[in-house]
Amino acid sequence: KPLDFEAAESHELSVRATDGGGLSAICKVLVEVLDVNDNAPELAVSSFSSPLAENAVPGTVVALFTVRDRDSGANGEISCALDHELVFSLRPAYKNYYELVTVSALDREHTAQYVLRVTAADAGSPPLSSTHTFTVAVSDVNDNAPVFNQTSYTMYVRENNVPAVLVGAVSAADADAGLNAKVTYSLAPVAAAERPPCSCVSVNSESGHVFVLRPLDYERLRQTEVTVSASDAGSPPLRANVTVRLVVLDENDNAPLVLYPAQDGSPAASELVPVAAEAGYLVTKVVAVDADSGQNSWLSYHLLRATEPGLFTVALQSGEVRLKRPPTERDSVKHKLLVLVTDNGKPPLSATAALSALLLQDFSDVRLPHGSPPPDHQGDSLTTYLIISLVFVSLLFLVSTAVFVARQACKRKELEPAHVLYGADNLQSGLADAAAAGTLPRAYCYEISLTTGSGDSEFKFLKPVLPSLPPQPCAAGHDPHEQEQDFPRVPVSAEDVAPDYAGTLSARQFNAL
Repeated sequence: KPLDFEAAESHELSVRATDGGGLSAICKVLVEVLDVNDNAPELAVSSFSSPLAENAVPGTVVALFTVRDRDSGANGEISCALDHELVFSLRPAYKNYYELVTVSALDREHTAQYVLRVTAADAGSPPLSSTHTFTVAVSDVNDNAPVFNQTSYTMYVRENNVPAVLVGAVSAADADAGLNAKVTYSLAPVAAAERPPCSCVSVNSESGHVFVLRPLDYERLRQTEVTVSASDAGSPPLRANVTVRLVVLDENDNAPLVLYPAQDGSPAASELVPVAAEAGYLVTKVVAVDADSGQNSWLSYHLLRATEPGLFTVALQSGEVRLKRPPTERDSVKHKLLVLVTDNGKPPLSATAALSALLLQDFSDVRLPHGSPPPDHQGDSLTTYLIISLVFVSLLFLVSTAVFVARQACKRKELEPAHVLYGADNLQSGLADAAAAGTLPRAYCYEISLTTGSGDSEFKFLKPVLPSLPPQPCAAGHDPHEQEQDFPRVPVSAEDVAPDYAGTLSARQFNAL
């Protein structure tokens, strides 16, 4: 049979030689078997760890194995090699023992499993080798937070929406495995200092669907932002946040609001238009606003009704009311117009503005209108106010006149006793007749000036012709003592009668003329 060096390196034989005469001799034959490289190296695994946690530190032992070769000499010298030397390496432990260790950090999300081939080769000629495969599975560690598929989300909802309407969804993925990759969604709490919390948005914890819980009003809330949080089920859990901006779309749910002229039910003031105005004269402007936005707030103005439709025109975009033609004598003085204000929504909403205009010769013209339309409630109110005002002014004038006349009469009564100083008999003969007639010559004419609100009389001496009159005795029938008691004998001169006042000439000054 074939010799096997590995079974027996040498053989010892005893050889007996016998001749024909019956004699024999014995000798020993030693056969040495020469080794040839007919055995490949053998690899025996002592320990192996799999799966291996991805957070294993470098230098972690994965496997421990031994190698041997039954050949001898160079045929039994073994060398081992590893094909993944970037992540793992072989490290000699003791004699023919080797360790398979990690040399860098593992990442399960990058490589979940490593297939390592260890090759053991001898130094024979030709060399023989053997290969052993290690399959190293990397176990997951919760080292990855969820990641949203967008950096931010913008969702739209129309105002006046139905409650709990679906407006969109958020989505996040976790690169980990198992429970570490299970993502749940929630609304992240927001500090009140940053922005007020929004209670109108909700998110489904499993699917990430975003709902609007109650109807929204564009005019009160045009957009809002919420923060959605995605967290995994790892220990400890990791989370990520994303901003969801909810934009409310406008609907045409607001009719135009007329600001001028005011439509609050009170009588509106009439616009005054001179009859000499030319075509294109600006009478007034209807001002209206719409709380909606976009094309829903685009307003157009139309003349719906007018006393004289051909006299006025309304600008479609600006609402300016202008004369379409010059006024004529046949036109009524008072005109009423009804302007229709319409927005551009679908369906359009509208409002009306009522206004009036008066055609006047000038702004002080108060002539009554002719051929005017039947008066309405507002016209009656205006006429009533005018009548009350005129009556009040007339009464005030009459009272003022009566007071003035009464005060004048009182002043005259206060001045009448002064005429008894000189009776008709005491006057010089040239003045007696004039005194009897109730008049005096020009030499004794004085101007009495009374000022309203003043109790003093101001006498202006006009022309002193006669000298100072000497005192005369009273007429017969009067007691001289009584006269002296009532009127002392004090010389009366022109200077005494006409004292000096600022702005008037004294008697001496006038005599010097």
